[in-house]
Amino acid sequence: MKGSAEIICVGSELLLGDIVNTNAQFLAQELAQLGISHYYQTVVGDNPLRIQRAVAIACERSRLLLFTGGLGPTPDDLTHETLADFFDAPLAERPAVIADIQQKYERRGRTMAASNRKQALLPQGADVLPNPAGSAPGIIWEPRPGLVLMTFPGVPKEMHVMWQTTAVPYLQDEGWAADPIYSRTLKFWGIGESDLAEQVNHLFNRDNPTVAPYASQGTVKLRISARAASEAAAIALIEPVADEILKLAPGPYYGSDDDTLASVVGDRLRQTGQTLAVAESCTGGGLGHMLTAVAGSSAYFMGGIISYDNAVKIGLLGVSPSVLDTLGAVSAPVAEQMATGVRARLGTDWGVGITGVAGPGGGTAEKPVGLVYIGIAGPEGQVSSQAYRFGNLRGRDWIRHLSCCSALDLLRRSL
Repeated sequence: MKGSAEIICVGSELLLGDIVNTNAQFLAQELAQLGISHYYQTVVGDNPLRIQRAVAIACERSRLLLFTGGLGPTPDDLTHETLADFFDAPLAERPAVIADIQQKYERRGRTMAASNRKQALLPQGADVLPNPAGSAPGIIWEPRPGLVLMTFPGVPKEMHVMWQTTAVPYLQDEGWAADPIYSRTLKFWGIGESDLAEQVNHLFNRDNPTVAPYASQGTVKLRISARAASEAAAIALIEPVADEILKLAPGPYYGSDDDTLASVVGDRLRQTGQTLAVAESCTGGGLGHMLTAVAGSSAYFMGGIISYDNAVKIGLLGVSPSVLDTLGAVSAPVAEQMATGVRARLGTDWGVGITGVAGPGGGTAEKPVGLVYIGIAGPEGQVSSQAYRFGNLRGRDWIRHLSCCSALDLLRRSL
């Protein structure tokens, strides 16, 4: 392996948050698959001086620099001319690139604008990195011995094709690739990141495989990564560590890699041939949305009732008016009756009911914003509920999200 890589994403829109930087994520994952070490990422705006500063820093610590963005025909597309200026190389117009752009426009029945000629101005000595999916080519360039630059457009679809068709074969042929890194991500719900980290703390100092914790949208994750010559060899390194972790925290663990709470629940329902219906109040259909986001969910998810008003709870779900009068809509008995009612109404094996105070208003000292009750009704007539206090630090949408995920987790455990 020749050295480490660095990703430099150019575009003021990235700094402003107008566009999510999925290109960096894609390239990071691809570098890991190739076994190319990658320690730094930089995002810089459309400013020549700041781009050059980023390049100067990157050249001191990395040997492969991957650029995305700034290859278009407009005045703020500055990547190639800035790189040429930094490395003191003249720009040269490439006739073959102009001809390629013209042909692409003609195939679409359009005329190439004069500004597109700018995309054919590339640093002298750089090889063209073809763009089959768009007009802007990239470059593969070794401006200094041992330093390689690759540039890609910011459009993800174009960058992906260019990476797979040209960049990957080049890196493999030129000896950049080494033993790839394989990872498995274990996912947990209902346990804090720090609590889980304490339980598995003794595994964090390993070299191969490594274990790293992180959290996303309420899910706590442990990523186990191994460098090995083959996937089978990596799995052999990862499995004993994963088994040890699962022995320490079996209850909160719900799946790995692409699994979601909804897909795991769906798999269990499908395996048992059982069905599900949901009754939602404060989540307003969010739970049903998560369930139906899983392809094939019609095999086990029959539907739901959004019983936002008490009249709907009474009329469609059979919730007791006296319970509503005495305990209020946000209470354990109401959540249980909602679950029982929707199960009976839709004729399913399982029913889930959610009721709570999502805020920002409506909370009281007794029932603060973030208080949510979730009820579960099962095929043997069993009914239970659990109270959750999510607090009000991150707002209404966060409470609704946690409510849906917690309902899925509670159902998962019941199943």
